[in-house]
Amino acid sequence: MSRDAKPGNPASVSSALLIAGAVLLFVGTSLHPMHEDPNDALAAFGEYAADPTWLFSHMAQLAGVLSMVAGLALILGRLSDGPLRGWALLTILFGAASLAAAAALQAVDGIALKAMVNAWAMADAATKPSLFSAAFAVRQIEVGFAAISAMLLGLTVLLANVALHRARRCPLWLSLLGGAGAVGVLVGGFATAATGFSGIAMAANMPGSMVLLVWVVLLAAIDFRRNRVAT
Repeated sequence: MSRDAKPGNPASVSSALLIAGAVLLFVGTSLHPMHEDPNDALAAFGEYAADPTWLFSHMAQLAGVLSMVAGLALILGRLSDGPLRGWALLTILFGAASLAAAAALQAVDGIALKAMVNAWAMADAATKPSLFSAAFAVRQIEVGFAAISAMLLGLTVLLANVALHRARRCPLWLSLLGGAGAVGVLVGGFATAATGFSGIAMAANMPGSMVLLVWVVLLAAIDFRRNRVAT
C-alpha cells in the first residue's frame, strides 16, 4: 500500500467526491437562468420565484462545492509529513469557509428573496419604494456572499496546489492548471465584489471555473491511479 493511503481513506472515495463535485458544479452552472438585467433586483427576485430551476441550480452548486472540498480534504488528509500538515489544515480551513459562504448565499436566495417577492406582491403603491430599497440591500448581501465564496474557493485551490505539489502528489503541469483556474475564480470574486453580477464578473469567473472543473477531474484520475498502482 502506498505511504499516503491510510485505512478508511481510500483513493476511490476522494476521487469519487472530486468527480461528483465537478459534475454537480457544471450542472448547477449550466442550469442557472440568466436575467435580462442582472442588476435589476426585483426582476431577479420575480424570476427566482417564478422559475424553480433557480432552486435546483443553487442546490447543485452548493452540493458541488461541498463534494469538491470534501474530496480535497480527504486527499490532503493523507499527507502525513509534518511541514505539509499545516498547508493541508489551512486548505481545509479555507475550504470550510468557502462552503459556509456558499451556504449563506443559498440561504439568502432561498429565504430572503422569496420573502421579498411575497412582500412585493402584497404591497401597496406607498410601500413599494421602501420595499425596493430593502430588495436592493438584500441584493447587495447576495453579491457579497457570492464574492466571498468565490475568493475563498480560489484561495482553497491555490493552497491545495502548494500542498500537493510539495508532497509530489501533483505534477507541475496540473499544478499550473489548477493555479490558473484558481486565479480566474479569485479575479471573478473581486470583480463580483466591485461590480455586482455584471458581465465583467461573469467573464472573469466562468473561464476560471471551467478550468477548475477540468483540474478537479484530472486530479481525481491521477490520485486514483497513483494509489491503485501503489497498493
